Amino acid sequence: MIETRLMFSLGILEHFINNSLGLSYEDKEITGFELVVPLMDASSHYTYIETVSDKADTLYRRIKESLINMMTYSYLNYIKRVSKKLELNKEEVILAFDYTDEDFYGDVQGLDIHGWTKKDAVTGHFKFITCSIVGKNAPYKIPLLSILIKMGHIKSQTILYCISQIKDYVGKIRLLLFDKEFINNDLMYELTQHKYQFLMLGKRTKENVWFFKQLEEEKTILVKEYDVNKNFSKYEGENYVIFLKGIFDPRSEKNLDWIFITNSEKIALDELIKEYKQRWGIEIQFKIEDEALIKCKSKEMKIRYFLFLFEQMLHVQWACFYKDDFSFKEFLIAMAKMSKKWTKTENK
Repeated sequence: MIETRLMFSLGILEHFINNSLGLSYEDKEITGFELVVPLMDASSHYTYIETVSDKADTLYRRIKESLINMMTYSYLNYIKRVSKKLELNKEEVILAFDYTDEDFYGDVQGLDIHGWTKKDAVTGHFKFITCSIVGKNAPYKIPLLSILIKMGHIKSQTILYCISQIKDYVGKIRLLLFDKEFINNDLMYELTQHKYQFLMLGKRTKENVWFFKQLEEEKTILVKEYDVNKNFSKYEGENYVIFLKGIFDPRSEKNLDWIFITNSEKIALDELIKEYKQRWGIEIQFKIEDEALIKCKSKEMKIRYFLFLFEQMLHVQWACFYKDDFSFKEFLIAMAKMSKKWTKTENK
């Protein structure tokens, strides 16, 4: 029974590869059927495709000839199928957004690679934004969509684009969670205009540290007005800024100060820390996906993006259909072994 399910999952990956790269049996010398084995080998062994296969050059050439949008929509097509099968659109959801990076070593050029400090010889990062379902009540905590981020991207456009692509595959969006990297007046204004409730972690600026020292109450809520200049016009908005002073954190066993920003009075009055900590599910997700990392030295953003989506495809398959059967690493190994058996069987 498990073997049959694994073969079905390999067929899904073959479909993803073909749709992402525009491959077919009619007019191409190679398809996802041949490429799934080296991809699974590299993923399960945490290594380069060049190390396990002679098909790396062919794969990379096909990726370069493809379009970013083809890869994105191929991934979304699978999320659509998963949503229908698991009825993800029946329950209200909490979505978390986060940046994730892949290390780059070499000369940083163009807008695709974000410069870095050269610590540990890392000179730059390929950067992605990922939108995921999180929350303790979510039965499937999975990445719904990831997109490549260039230097100088506009946060509001990027977030609203992600929501527009996945909103039909989930239920009512109850809350959007962001860390302090996303603090941006334009983003907060646009989310409010589109009637999305959000909760962001605030920054510990010198002004905020000083303000905490003046506070006597455990919880203080301020209404903060802000301006947004766009399209040659000036727009006004307002948020709630919540200061929580000296809140005991059982994990660190320390009293911590927290700052949150939200556009919802109800959220401002709720248990903010408990709500925000649901976002930590996305951090666990990234740690899981690191086990499926396919090493790559390429400067080509399309190659990095395709490999990143392939790793996320594996995560979604495991989280939704195999979590009770295997650990994630065991799943990767089982899929790699089955891919060889599957291709040999089909070739007979």
